[in-house]
Amino acid sequence: MLFPLILAGGNGTRLWPLSRQQQPKQLQALVGDQSLLQLALDRALSMEGGALPPYGNTLIAGHRRLSLPLMEALSSLGGDARLLLEPVGRNTAPVVAIGALAALEQCADALLLVLPADHLVRDIAALRNAVGSATELAAEQRLCTFGIVPERPETGYGYILRGRALDGHQQAYTVDRFIEKPSESLAAEYYKSGAYSWNSGMFLFPAATYLEELERYAPEIATACHKSWRDAAIDGAVIRLGTAAYEACPSDSIDYAVMEHTERAAVVALSCGWSDIGSWDVLWNQETHGDNGNVEIGDVCSHKVHNCYLRSESRLLAAVGIEDVIAVETADAVLITSRQRSQEVKALVDELDRAGRSEVTSHQRVRRPWGFFESLSCGAGHQVKRIHVDPGQRLSLQYHHHRAEYWVVTAGVATVTVDQQTSGLSVGESTYIPVGSRHRLANDGDVPIELIEVQIGDYLGEDDIVRLDDSYGRDLAAEIAG
Repeated sequence: MLFPLILAGGNGTRLWPLSRQQQPKQLQALVGDQSLLQLALDRALSMEGGALPPYGNTLIAGHRRLSLPLMEALSSLGGDARLLLEPVGRNTAPVVAIGALAALEQCADALLLVLPADHLVRDIAALRNAVGSATELAAEQRLCTFGIVPERPETGYGYILRGRALDGHQQAYTVDRFIEKPSESLAAEYYKSGAYSWNSGMFLFPAATYLEELERYAPEIATACHKSWRDAAIDGAVIRLGTAAYEACPSDSIDYAVMEHTERAAVVALSCGWSDIGSWDVLWNQETHGDNGNVEIGDVCSHKVHNCYLRSESRLLAAVGIEDVIAVETADAVLITSRQRSQEVKALVDELDRAGRSEVTSHQRVRRPWGFFESLSCGAGHQVKRIHVDPGQRLSLQYHHHRAEYWVVTAGVATVTVDQQTSGLSVGESTYIPVGSRHRLANDGDVPIELIEVQIGDYLGEDDIVRLDDSYGRDLAAEIAG
């Protein structure tokens, strides 16, 4: 039985400012109207042949802080899957081991199909055919990776040097070696030789065989994953891995931990219009270009501009007389870079993170299960937010150590609890919440409510929230607030 495992971790820093820690690239609609995660789920459903049993065979792995957006993405697609939540990121080898353990609990002969969520595949039929070939190899206890037939010299991907052809299998080879991202000259040599494939990061193998090889070549990872799985908390389709064991697990990729060492590795050649959406320049390559080679998304006006990627999320973006430039605007940040150096955005984001900039973590508008909040102004000792609560929803019962809050209702009728007193506030009415007071905001009506929140205090971070009760199953000590 086939179990797709969608890897939905990572921060996607090279696609900042659209991709942020709390809303990374896999949850963004970067190509078309669907998010990359939704496209990956579509691929998984296609590999399984359509309708799924309860919870399905599909597994989605991501960081615990992304539990709510991941569940919202699943709900919006209408498909069933199980969600594996990591307490910390530990690269791909451990999370694939967890996926293997989860699959084996349902089927002793489980085959694991590993699909990163941040990929684009244009030809699903070609991928399905390659999966069929890999399934035959898996019957021989092979660990298969999918090697993309290169379309050009590319320095942004790792490579696989193919070995001998495997008898009786179409487009299947042994693996001679894995190669890191090459220089431009080496990439040109690899492309010209025809003996190399791009390393896609997609795999298919028997779940039990992967665990055997992991125990052989990376026993510390295998031991930690077994313990974290035993300590997992399972709530329906949501699986929260055991924290202590997973935090103690070494961090390593599946390539380094297993594939570069095992004698069971095989590579299936694949040409399917594949791309790893890893940088703005890659995204420019994937989009439809205008007459001047430009990709223009949102409210954009350009004059004598060539071969640029121009994207506006909240206001007019105007450009004159430039070429080979990436310009991405969001409500609180603007990125300008040359297309050729768009891979270096990650280094820029690392600098912003070290400086403690909030733009690395979240957007100006932040989704929550009850609605959203939007930061309007922030200065020394104060912050102003707009809060929108959907009908029938409510925030957690909480208090703060460092800040007091004023709430002014601008739309709808809010049910407000402050300590032992509950009251209804209509448009124009307000309330004050002292430091340390237990409080909650609820919408018991059938129209949205909106209010302006003014925070006053010596510390205004989102982690200055102590949750006492929550309606959405979130950890009371979770990384996100509200």
